[in-house]
Amino acid sequence: MKTVVLAEKPSVGKDIARVLKCTKPGNGYIEGQNHIVTWALGHLVTLADPEDYNKDYKSWNIDHLPIMPERLRLTVIPQTSKQYKTVKGILTRKDVGSIVIATDAGREGELVARWIIEMAKCKLPIKRLWISSVTDKAIRDGFNMLRDGREYEALGDSAKARAEADWLVGINATRCLTTKFNSPLSCGRVQTPTLAIIVKREEEIRKFVPQPYYGITAAAGLTLTWDGGRCFDKAKVETVLASLRNINEGTVTEVKKNVKKQYPPKLYDLTELQRDANKRYGYSPKETSQLMQRLYEEHKVLTYPRTDSRYISADIVPTIPERLKAMSAPPYAKLCAQVLRGGQIKANSNFVDDTKVSDHHAIIPTEHPVDLNALGDRERKIYDLVATRFLAVFFPPFEYEQVSLKAKIGSETFSAKGRTVISQGYRAVYHGDEDDEDETQPVAHTDRLPPVTSIKMTEGRTAPPPLYNEATLLSAMENDKVAALGTVATRADIIEKLFDNFMLEKRGKDIVSTSKGRQLLTLIPPDLKSPELTGAWEQKLSAISKGKLNKNVFLQDIRKYTNTLIREIKESTAAFRHDNLSSTKCPKCGMFMLQVKGKKGEMLVCQDRECNSRMNVSLSIRSKCPRCHKYLNITGEGEKRMVTCTCGHREKFSAFESRKKEQRNSMNKREVQAYLNKQQKDEPANNAFAALKGLKFD
Repeated sequence: MKTVVLAEKPSVGKDIARVLKCTKPGNGYIEGQNHIVTWALGHLVTLADPEDYNKDYKSWNIDHLPIMPERLRLTVIPQTSKQYKTVKGILTRKDVGSIVIATDAGREGELVARWIIEMAKCKLPIKRLWISSVTDKAIRDGFNMLRDGREYEALGDSAKARAEADWLVGINATRCLTTKFNSPLSCGRVQTPTLAIIVKREEEIRKFVPQPYYGITAAAGLTLTWDGGRCFDKAKVETVLASLRNINEGTVTEVKKNVKKQYPPKLYDLTELQRDANKRYGYSPKETSQLMQRLYEEHKVLTYPRTDSRYISADIVPTIPERLKAMSAPPYAKLCAQVLRGGQIKANSNFVDDTKVSDHHAIIPTEHPVDLNALGDRERKIYDLVATRFLAVFFPPFEYEQVSLKAKIGSETFSAKGRTVISQGYRAVYHGDEDDEDETQPVAHTDRLPPVTSIKMTEGRTAPPPLYNEATLLSAMENDKVAALGTVATRADIIEKLFDNFMLEKRGKDIVSTSKGRQLLTLIPPDLKSPELTGAWEQKLSAISKGKLNKNVFLQDIRKYTNTLIREIKESTAAFRHDNLSSTKCPKCGMFMLQVKGKKGEMLVCQDRECNSRMNVSLSIRSKCPRCHKYLNITGEGEKRMVTCTCGHREKFSAFESRKKEQRNSMNKREVQAYLNKQQKDEPANNAFAALKGLKFD
């Protein structure tokens, strides 16, 4: 009897098939002597829509709510139904005796496989492949240590419970809000509290009243700061300053020297990597997730991305030399050789801790040799972040001597701090790229200071907390005081969804709420915008995954909550109004359109939720202005399209195309194709270069 191996994506399926020596290709599968490897395309099966239970539900009507099927059904996703039929056909073959689930090793990956198996009514015994990288070695090792599928039934139940709970609350609440207030209003247990975090910060900023404060500094061969610190009483500071007038000498009263160590930063989990990529390169969390997935799945040079651990387990330590050899290409070769030669591969608690690794360890390089030339520019930057962090943990701490000085000038005490680097340690790995605060102020070795050359008052104003950007919003979601919002696997999608639903917009790098987003928070019951709800859900889902809570008990509570939620929305006396109506009428239904800002530009959206027609007003593209080198925008439609810049540069889109063509005519065909391939990897599908892909270059 043959074993069916069910992977999540074709690329992984083909890798597994190669390792298992499956060589006979089929339509949606690859067959070998003992195995048949097939794959999903992400999800092939999902929860049925409300209209599948009752045709009347196709029309959104508040009187139908809440929609509470006794048992939620599964349905095949139409777009991928052909592959589902292939998988089902293989699972029901008479020569098939078992299944290996080889989808992504996590809650969502488990759901992909379990729904397919359930929909196909397949009762075959199940084994589980659980790996953190898709290199040939990892696949071979994984198949040598297949686990009993029954060990993961609780994880599957947790995934199903999450999906069904989101369906019950999300579909009912969204339909209720949308029909009651006649506007597309989407809400959910994670996205709504995330929106509330941003609105709360904006409210703090709006209410903030800056306060002036004052201090005193003295120059005496080094800069000293008055120990009075920030003082909000200007008269007091002026009095102190007057008492110091004409004093040109001081006495050192205390000098302290301490040797301090700064240890390497911890390895990356996905959220920390998304934060760093946003700070350094401006990548959105979603972009970083997609780049990481390619580095894991296609290039096989980094381990499983959707991890919440920043440690590796002890069993990974023996594989470190092979991983270092695999990444030994410039600019890492010398550092890798230094670690391998110096015998510095020692497991220490800074990066090795079995108790802090759950399903997956931290993101690290794999044993697969890296070809940096095969990576796109953005992929290479993400790889560099991970590779550099991985190398850093094997180096000693950064050491410096901290010097603290206190001095008396007149009757007032002043202080100064400085530090002298003793050893760069792990910072040598970063080549000065890491933030540094080295201070090398000289410190007197006698009881007298050099002559005091100036004493002056300093002024400042208290500042409000900053607006969130994508990096700081990820931190807020992860570290909310009440409960973490979302998981490492979902946070990027939650942020994107808020942008896509026009609840948020960008202001430079900052994120701000829209009128629609702010109004939504006034229309929903308070608990739906509180992190406590999602925190309670995640605790229960975790308990289900550990076999400590029955899935049906959790879903009974969700049904009760949904009934309460819908009743409160229906009884609400709040009102919603559009304050972004444009003068443009929808070409389909004739209603006035709403002008909204997305992450990639401005657009017009029909206010009729059933029409939902959209028109681009201004689209940001990854092509830079020939004048000021800022990113350009495309405005208008059809032949009236213009390429514009904030500096005033304007050109017809046809002229832009011609200019780009001329720039590329200096390349040979191979260079052009390589360039376009790179753009396809690195840029969004709606970028300006997409128009150039059909052009012929002689």
